[in-house]
Amino acid sequence: MPANLSPEYKAAEAAFRKARDPQERLELLREMLRVMPKHKGTDHLQADIKSRIKELSEELDRPRKGAAHSGPALVVRPEGAAQVALIGPPNTGKSSLHARLTGSSAQVAPYPFTTQYPEPGMMLHDDVHIQLVDLPAVSSQHPVPWLAGALQTADACVLVADLGNPACVEEIEDVHAVLHGKRVSLTHRWEPQDAPAAAAASDEGDPFALRLPALLLANKCDQLTDPEDELRIFEELAQLRYPALAVSATTGHNLGELGNWLFSHLGIVRIYTKTPGKPADRHRPFTLRRGQTVEDVARLVHKDLVRSLKYARVWGHSGFDGQQVGREHPLADGDVVELHA
Repeated sequence: MPANLSPEYKAAEAAFRKARDPQERLELLREMLRVMPKHKGTDHLQADIKSRIKELSEELDRPRKGAAHSGPALVVRPEGAAQVALIGPPNTGKSSLHARLTGSSAQVAPYPFTTQYPEPGMMLHDDVHIQLVDLPAVSSQHPVPWLAGALQTADACVLVADLGNPACVEEIEDVHAVLHGKRVSLTHRWEPQDAPAAAAASDEGDPFALRLPALLLANKCDQLTDPEDELRIFEELAQLRYPALAVSATTGHNLGELGNWLFSHLGIVRIYTKTPGKPADRHRPFTLRRGQTVEDVARLVHKDLVRSLKYARVWGHSGFDGQQVGREHPLADGDVVELHA
């Protein structure tokens, strides 16, 4: 039976796909359930939404119940310019990479399945922070029930492999199989978007299907004779099209390239604000995505400013210095914006 979903439901689903904050996503799930037509054609979708409401509610409640009983949070609230998840097979050195890139206290050990819970950390690139979240190893032998939920807020992922492992091709195939079972797919396409990549639904219109852009990091390249050649062979054997870098958490090889690569391919745009008659505040920029506008900056400054905004003046690449623009004016990286309400 066709679902015949209402315009109200479709609007709530579209908002859910764009939402990044876990609490907002929970509220929108409840709204989707509330406005959904109730008939046999929507029984399966109703059950799916109810299940996700229950799971997300429990995940959000965990930190409030006391660490002694509930353990660390399973949902990492997005912070910084973007959230990037570190995923991969066991013992590929994800936690070592995370610790080196963010200075985090991620537990590092020479045995698999060391990471048990999401471990967030901030990687500094120029004057912006990119949030890296180290997740437990992805393996059919060690399932993580909440993995798909933890990926919901990610903008992209870094898939870490150890090319020195003779079973690396099979392990990556296993990662893809596990993710597929959780309705998560990885893509080589990194077109910048003004909404999280997790918002992209599958061709079947599944609101809970995730499609995340992926960068392959071939870690432990210091242990390989010819890392670039072995990386090329690995990609051919595994039939992968992801952009890739050969790196080493031990020596730091190529890790200096990662921040710039992510900044560019995520389409991050830094915007600096100023008040009339004063210099721009260049200490902590607001971050947007390529194609976003003056209105989006106003929303970040204060939600009430969006309603009262009359115009803005901009200095930078998106216009001539001091140009008066409207709320729909698209901004460029490095622009200075003076908002007038």
